[in-house]
Amino acid sequence: MTSIPSLGARAIALVALMALLAACGLPRSGPDKGEIFAGAVQNEGDVFVVAVSDRVARATAVVPALGFSDTLRSGGRLGADTIRSGDSLSLSVYENVTEGLLVGQGQNVARLDEVQVDDAGFIFVPYAGRVRAAGLTPDQLREEITERLGTQTPDPQVAVRRVAGDGATASVMGSVGSAGVYPIERPTRTLAAMLAQAGGVTSPPEVTQVQVIRGPVTGRIWLTDLYESPVLDIALRNGDRILVKEDTRAYTVLGATGAQSRVTFRTHVLSALEALAQVGGLNSNLADPTGVFVLRNEPAAIAHEVLGRTDLVGDQRIAYVLDLTAPTGMFLARDFVIRDGDTLYVTEAPFVQWQKTLSAVTGSLAPAGTAANLANNF
Repeated sequence: MTSIPSLGARAIALVALMALLAACGLPRSGPDKGEIFAGAVQNEGDVFVVAVSDRVARATAVVPALGFSDTLRSGGRLGADTIRSGDSLSLSVYENVTEGLLVGQGQNVARLDEVQVDDAGFIFVPYAGRVRAAGLTPDQLREEITERLGTQTPDPQVAVRRVAGDGATASVMGSVGSAGVYPIERPTRTLAAMLAQAGGVTSPPEVTQVQVIRGPVTGRIWLTDLYESPVLDIALRNGDRILVKEDTRAYTVLGATGAQSRVTFRTHVLSALEALAQVGGLNSNLADPTGVFVLRNEPAAIAHEVLGRTDLVGDQRIAYVLDLTAPTGMFLARDFVIRDGDTLYVTEAPFVQWQKTLSAVTGSLAPAGTAANLANNF
């Protein structure tokens, strides 16, 4: 009969063997919660480990601020009849004399077709000279030409009409149906109308940004904000460049989750809870819900507020930890904002390493009685 001391010695030997196997480094997805805490600054490590609270969630809730400046929003719509450089005009001059300045004998009208407005905004009219046209309506230009010709021929009548030309245009590029250079006309004088003219946006609206470049001024907005806020549907100007692009922000997911990969944002603002949901949530067989970490290089200004310090210089490595089992854990995960470049790491539950150790000893995941059976046969 096997003695009790002998059984105890064998059990102790078995435990020692399993501890040795565990110490040898069984396969795992990364450090456990204890190892991360051991590397904290509080333990003379090089990373600040911070438990997420309501205050921390508010201090770190920084999202990209997009919008148009007053310079872009304050410009009124271009008049549909405003003449611009590059436009072509048709002029008709009527003279009530037998032989006029421009009208030949036996005629009463002279037509000047395809008169193009030059880059400086001027046209040339015989006997009227160089006349500024850009910025005027056809009626205002008619009055100017009539006044100049009136000093040389009695009561001239002038008609001015805009015809096809390469006047004001805007270029549309990026994720649109048909990129190109489009004229700014009556139906396309605003940003939304010009996007529709270019075939609409082809990327998902909720993660699409629209950038407008006007000379040295640049503005960027979310496409959904453009449709929800009429003030962002700005009037276009000649030479405007419109770039439509999908949001490129992303975060990395590692550890005991449904997937381990680099994941792009699917909404303007992404919470830790949503970030986990995008990859299938926690792996219920592996994950430790008390050890969900967000690893980030935090700018000094935010780090000061989070840590309550003022002596830090430069970006700081911070590991934010969420305990989803806490009474408010799920709410905090919902309120904690994920930022571009974050690493979301879920630690393995402590029992997982124990299971792996048993598996290494017995060759399979051990049921509850295996350790005792192994001790009896050791």
